[in-house]
Amino acid sequence: MAAAMELRCWGGDWGLPSVHTESLIVLAYAKFSGAKVTVSPIDWTWKTLTATVPELLCEDSAVQEPAQILNFLRKRRFNADYELSARQGADTMAYIALLEEKLLPALLHTFWVDAENYANLTRPWFASRSPFPLNFLVPSRHANTALSRILLTKGEAPLHRITEVEGKIYSDAKECLNLLSYRLGTANYFFGNFSPLQSHLRQLDNLTSFCDNILAVYFNSDHPCPPPPVQETMAANLQKLTQLVNKESNMIEKMDDNLRSSPQHKPHRSEPKPSLATSKHSLLDTLGKVYGSHQQQL
Repeated sequence: MAAAMELRCWGGDWGLPSVHTESLIVLAYAKFSGAKVTVSPIDWTWKTLTATVPELLCEDSAVQEPAQILNFLRKRRFNADYELSARQGADTMAYIALLEEKLLPALLHTFWVDAENYANLTRPWFASRSPFPLNFLVPSRHANTALSRILLTKGEAPLHRITEVEGKIYSDAKECLNLLSYRLGTANYFFGNFSPLQSHLRQLDNLTSFCDNILAVYFNSDHPCPPPPVQETMAANLQKLTQLVNKESNMIEKMDDNLRSSPQHKPHRSEPKPSLATSKHSLLDTLGKVYGSHQQQL
C-alpha cells in the first residue's frame, strides 16, 4: 500500500487549483503522473508566513521546491514522462529552462511588481487569506522576493532598475509564448499522446455525447439526478412483470410441445379389461359363426 502524501500549498481562485505558480507545477505533475496527493491549503493559517510552499509530506520526509518534489515522485514510480523518448525528454528539460528564463519573470512582475495589479488584485487576495497581523506581512514579503528575483536574473548592465528591465521582461515573455504556440500547433499535447483510444473516441460523437450525458446527469454535484416519478416507476415495473410472465408462458408451451412430440413420452392409456358377460357373448357369437359356416358346407 502506497504511503499517504500531503501537499501544502496556497489555495485556488480565478479558475485555478492554486494561485501560486510553483504550487501549480506540483499539482499538475501529480495529476499527470497519477499520484494520489492530499492537498492542504495553508490559507487562513499561521503557515502563510512560516511555511515554504509547495511542501510535500510523506511519512517522515518533508520535500520542498518543485524540482525536488518532482524527483521525489519519480522515485516513487509516479513519472509523467515515462512514455517519452530520450529526445522528447531532452526537449522537455529545454522548454522548462526556457519558461523559467523568459516567462516566469513576467509572471512575477505582473502579480507582485506591477503597482495596479498588486494594489487591486494580488495584495487583497493574499491579505484576505492570512490571519491578523500576517495580512500586513505576507503580501509585502512575497513582493520583495519577486522583485529581488527579477533583478537578480534580468538586472544585467546597463539595466539595473526595475523600470529599465520591464520592457525586456515582457519582450522575452511574448517571444516565449510565440515559440510555445508554434511548437504546440494543432496538437493536444506538446509531446506524445496521452491516450490513442481517447483520440479515437473523440471521433465517435454519439459515444462522446453518451459519456457527457452520464457525467452531467449522475455525477454533477450542482445538479443531482432527481428520483424518477412514481407513475413512471410503476409503469416500468408493470412492463417488466408483463415481460417476465410472457417469457415464462412461452417456456411452458415449448416444454409441453416437446413432451407431446417426443416418441419416448407418448401418452399411455390402459385398455379397459373385458367383463365376463362380454367375453361369454363374444365366444357364443364366434361359435355360432363357425357352426353356420359348417352347415353351409354340408
